[in-house]
Amino acid sequence: MRRSNAMTTQRLYDADGYLTSCTAQVTACAPAGEGWRIALDRTCFFPEGGGQYGDQGTLVLEDGTALPVRDTQEEDGAVWHHTARPLEVGTPVRAELNWPLRFARMQCHTGEHIVSGLFHRLYDLDNVGFHLGDEEVTVDLSGPVAWEDVQRVERLANEAVSRNLPVSCTYPAPEELSRLDYRSKGEIAGPVRVVTIPGYDVCACCAPHVRHTGEIGLIHFLSLQNWKGGVRLRMLSGSRAVEDVIAKQASVSDISNQLSAKQGEVAQAVARLCAELEETRLRAAHLGRLTAQALADGIAPGKEEALFFLELDTKAQRALVNAALQRGVGLCGVFVPAGERWNYIVGCAPGRDLRGAARELNTALNGRGGGSAGMIQGSVQAGRAQIEAWWRKFGNES
Repeated sequence: MRRSNAMTTQRLYDADGYLTSCTAQVTACAPAGEGWRIALDRTCFFPEGGGQYGDQGTLVLEDGTALPVRDTQEEDGAVWHHTARPLEVGTPVRAELNWPLRFARMQCHTGEHIVSGLFHRLYDLDNVGFHLGDEEVTVDLSGPVAWEDVQRVERLANEAVSRNLPVSCTYPAPEELSRLDYRSKGEIAGPVRVVTIPGYDVCACCAPHVRHTGEIGLIHFLSLQNWKGGVRLRMLSGSRAVEDVIAKQASVSDISNQLSAKQGEVAQAVARLCAELEETRLRAAHLGRLTAQALADGIAPGKEEALFFLELDTKAQRALVNAALQRGVGLCGVFVPAGERWNYIVGCAPGRDLRGAARELNTALNGRGGGSAGMIQGSVQAGRAQIEAWWRKFGNES
């Protein structure tokens, strides 16, 4: 069944990236992780390479049994199809590609070539890192670029799509290759496969591509971030870009309806809402401090201890503890509800040390937190009755 010296696989996808199935024979089979890997004498499956994942699909036996292929890798000239179970060497199969997945990747990859070519030509920036995931594409550029320039490239890239230009994949002869100005991340041993999009990009690449730029459908950038001295771009192409635009349009429409604002003005409406919320937060904080002071003023002078259960922000909570201590209270605790927990701040007059109390509180009431001798802060997960019981016990012991 097993043979490690697999023959070199004939790569049918190299000549025809639109071939979705082919007949083949098993030339080798070996364990691979929790499954098996199977080499064929010929395949339409592209193995992982050039920033693109390996193809998926099925190997169909003569009796109709379908063996799913979850990944495809290349090693020593052989293309290995990763499956859950083995096949005998010599077994005839029909390799059937997951075409929708492959085509989506081709759309993204050809789209990446267009934008990388544009960044190289317009801004002298190199693509120094590329990853074509099944959620999005990332492109790492060698230097900084402004978002306005990214948008310019996006417009020009979609212009290339609309022109429906031919995309050619060729192996130039050595003398022709030496005269050719093409992008490449490094020296390539052996024949060099060059992908050409006239007027936009010439680049060494081993992966399948669409035949015409119009098949890409849409090129769309998602974000820009600084990355290792340059920038990282997140982008989508084809059906993935369309689905992203549809989803975002649905979100904008929903926000527009909730804010009673035109769709083109939702950003301004959200900014106004954020300003109003900040004003409300500041007003609430001010009222919280006034409440804390009023509560502290109502404490009888010389009171030994005080315990409050209130809804205050952290600043007002701390202000109440401090104001109570200034009134001469020896021990003050304020517990504020926070979902299933209570946030606490406990303070004491000079001469006492609360650090041990913090450990006891956390142990007794499933808490976390700590602090200094004069004040501790944290949260507990317990009911109000449990907190009051602990407080009475703690007060008596101290």
